[in-house]
Amino acid sequence: MPALVNYSGDDDFYVGGSFYTNSRDLGRLCSISSQVDVYCPPRKRARITAPFLFGETEFEQNKQPSINVLPDECLFEIFKRLSGGKERSSCACVSKHWLMLLTGIRKSEYESSKVVKENIGSVSDDVEMISSDEGDGYLTRSLEGKKATDMRLAAVAVGTSGHGGLGKLSIRGSTSSCGVTNFGLSAIARGCPSLKVLSLWNAPRVGDEGLSEIAKECHLLEKLDLCQCPSISNKGLTAIAENCPNLTALSIESCPKIGNEGLQAIGKLCPKLQSISIKDCPLVGDNGVSSLFSSASSILSKVKLQGLNITDFSLAVIGHYGKYVTNLMLGGLRNVSEKGFWVMGNAKGLQKLVSLMITSCWGVTDVSLEAVGKGCPNLKQMSLRRCSFVSDDGLVAFAKFAGSLEGLQLEECNKVTQSGIIGVLSNCGLKSLALVKCMGIKDISLEAPLSSPCSSLKSLSVRNCTGFGTSSLAMVGKLCPQLQHVDLSGLYGITDAGLLPLLESSEAGLVKVNLSDCLNLTDEVVLALARLHGGTLELLNLDGCRRITDASLMAVADSCIFLSDLDVSRCAITDVGVSALSHAKQLNLQVLSFSGCSGVSNKSIPSLKRLGKTLLGLNLQCCNSISSRTVELLVESLWRCDILF
Repeated sequence: MPALVNYSGDDDFYVGGSFYTNSRDLGRLCSISSQVDVYCPPRKRARITAPFLFGETEFEQNKQPSINVLPDECLFEIFKRLSGGKERSSCACVSKHWLMLLTGIRKSEYESSKVVKENIGSVSDDVEMISSDEGDGYLTRSLEGKKATDMRLAAVAVGTSGHGGLGKLSIRGSTSSCGVTNFGLSAIARGCPSLKVLSLWNAPRVGDEGLSEIAKECHLLEKLDLCQCPSISNKGLTAIAENCPNLTALSIESCPKIGNEGLQAIGKLCPKLQSISIKDCPLVGDNGVSSLFSSASSILSKVKLQGLNITDFSLAVIGHYGKYVTNLMLGGLRNVSEKGFWVMGNAKGLQKLVSLMITSCWGVTDVSLEAVGKGCPNLKQMSLRRCSFVSDDGLVAFAKFAGSLEGLQLEECNKVTQSGIIGVLSNCGLKSLALVKCMGIKDISLEAPLSSPCSSLKSLSVRNCTGFGTSSLAMVGKLCPQLQHVDLSGLYGITDAGLLPLLESSEAGLVKVNLSDCLNLTDEVVLALARLHGGTLELLNLDGCRRITDASLMAVADSCIFLSDLDVSRCAITDVGVSALSHAKQLNLQVLSFSGCSGVSNKSIPSLKRLGKTLLGLNLQCCNSISSRTVELLVESLWRCDILF
């Protein structure tokens, strides 16, 4: 090829010159521009003065991939023809733009889904396998706090389709400034028609639009949990009712825009609903609650109503139509009077009720409580919390009619005294009794003789009842000889003299004993406990019993062969006691706590290593005499044990 660039030495510009000797390079150059100015100084390489870079590598880097110039409509059609979930996930990883396009495609719009539908009933096993793999809803996803965003939901919607399908989704903790919106929930709706369980907590930016999309696309939805969703109203809940006939459980809490209209739609259109929980929703009233029960197809079995503006009418409806209700929780119903609870019991409709919990309801009195006992013959578990108008008379009358009662819990029922407790134990076959902060119980000796023993009671829990002391313990010991579980935590008034009769009267053998924060107990109690019940004891909690010393650990090591959980936190324990435990021949502890025991030092590390052969959990928090380096070595040695320090 003749030279096109003059090398004679003249400092001139030559138009259209080329210094490329390769025809490929020349063709590339000419394809970009037909006129390029080249400066040629004497005896030097030509330098390009044009604003283009012609090197092969640089050019290819700047060149845009041709697929990016396609309009979204074309990409949309391409994505619809992807064969499976793995291919869609790969495309979603390319860019956010592609991810957003993929979330706009409903699962039914993919060509592979259409092929499956067309071949249903044919002999194609492969098609049937694809349908099962992508649509059954095996996967569970949970997004919390800052991780709860629309982008992550979009990724979940695309990514789960090829791995079994999304079955459960939990979203919690987004804020008003960021987090999940209607867009993210719509992406889930379009990509995850297999969704069966949706939990949405603290999502102020999700409204009726997003929930309606879930309703339109996720017809298999069975459980819906809405908590602190101020933008969701009756419209969204009605959409769920109209499109999700398989709904079996609904929970609504602190949703100020949901009221009677939405609940009426649920009661009318969701015949499979079995569980309903409504809390702190100010627009919910009698019309909404009653519609859930009065429907002919109502099979509600679990009901929780708390902090609602309902009246006696709602409780009357529950008492009359609640034929399938087995668990009922009522709390903070300030507008329900004594009449409401009385009618609920006398309506005789709660024949299948097994568990009843009532909290902070002023309408619970002696009269209404007796009516509930009469109307619920199969009631087994009863809990009364902060019911200040219930006294001994009402409690005893209730126990007489509730012949099936097995468990009773009283918390802050301050009109109940020792007489009421004895009356309950004498009139029904209780298996479990729990008293919490009942200030009406005083430690006094009863003049009247005690009734026959309650041999059915296996579990007794008396916590933070300041009046419960030595005389009360003696009464319990005589009345309940078959106790196996005893919880006396927070009873700082009891002493060794009061507790020893209870230990001696137990005939069945104690299995679990909690004496935490019983400040006046000493080693004498533990020695008696080990001697009398060492063959049955499995759990012993002495947390805060500051007068317990190494002598107690020696007794435990010698006698408690089945003990698996021991807590001596904040006790007067030293290295001597730890050593005694480690040399026990038959002891197989799994959980051990020395939290706050300053007498346990680095010297106990060999003993702890021996104990670690069976330990699964070890608490050494606030053990100031043990160094961090020693704990690190212990962690390396006891790799299967969870150590707190």
